[in-house]
Amino acid sequence: MQELKIVIAGAGAISEFHLKGWQAQEGVTLAAICDPDEGKARARAEEFGIPAVYTDVAEMLEATQPDAIDIITPVASHAPLVEMAADRGVHVMCQKPLTPTVAEAEALIEKVGERVRFMVHENYRFRPHFAEVAQRVQAGEVGRVRHARMTVRSSSMYDYPGRVPFLLGRQPYMGSFRRLVVFEVLIHHLDALRSIFGEMVVESATLDQINPELEGEDVALVTLRTRDGALVVIDANISALGYPPLPTDRLEVLGEADSLVLDREVLRLMSREEPVTVHDLKANYQACFTGAVSAFVTGLREGTPFPTDRLDNLETLRLMEGIYVAAGVAI
Repeated sequence: MQELKIVIAGAGAISEFHLKGWQAQEGVTLAAICDPDEGKARARAEEFGIPAVYTDVAEMLEATQPDAIDIITPVASHAPLVEMAADRGVHVMCQKPLTPTVAEAEALIEKVGERVRFMVHENYRFRPHFAEVAQRVQAGEVGRVRHARMTVRSSSMYDYPGRVPFLLGRQPYMGSFRRLVVFEVLIHHLDALRSIFGEMVVESATLDQINPELEGEDVALVTLRTRDGALVVIDANISALGYPPLPTDRLEVLGEADSLVLDREVLRLMSREEPVTVHDLKANYQACFTGAVSAFVTGLREGTPFPTDRLDNLETLRLMEGIYVAAGVAI
């Protein structure tokens, strides 16, 4: 097995789940971690047994000469860091969204070219419940899909008086995002739906805002159409009082032979009561991070395509941006 030396850029809240994913890999050494806040980087290094801490990514890359870097930083920093790694022959896995706009992603992908392997850490398609839906739909259990509806609910951006909403407490900068629920949350669902149904086009979109303190939208109603003509609807609200702080999902897949429904943790065919699949959503949250990291490692070692290769992820970005265009929001 080829031993891989990995470095980490970014020690924020989400890095915990990336690092647990890396710990689960065989033949991988975490050589260093970098963050402008040295205290954050040092805390993660101590927690995960990482020997070196840096505050400058270029310095880390020069000192460690890694095989690959996992970029877990704010979106505005992605392109410069990806280019920095590619210029040094370091393979890249980068958190989503890859860049703020499709045009910037296209430019970045062209600059990197084929110099290094390049995957986007878009992990919802690796969630075991969505992966099972994809497998069963593609196996023909519902026949030809005619209609699907994804409902997304959370209180992550709005809460009862006196309580700080979950995401605004963990990542307060999100309150200033001009593009919010589609850019930050539904981009995950769009990629998962692509993995289930294939490519889609945006037909219409309406955006709204419940929490007046936000800069961006927290409600979205979107219609898409698959290449086979199925209508796909996304109904999302991340300022839904009383719902859990993390998004809960309901996905109905209505086909000519049957209907398959994922209701939070339970997945069943509507034509029969049993059997049903009951997923552990807490375990699945970590599993999707580990799954994405595993796919990256496998792709590097075996030279096989990444499921969320930068070119594949570009299609997810185009859907995300297409929703804003359909809603009349300037990019």
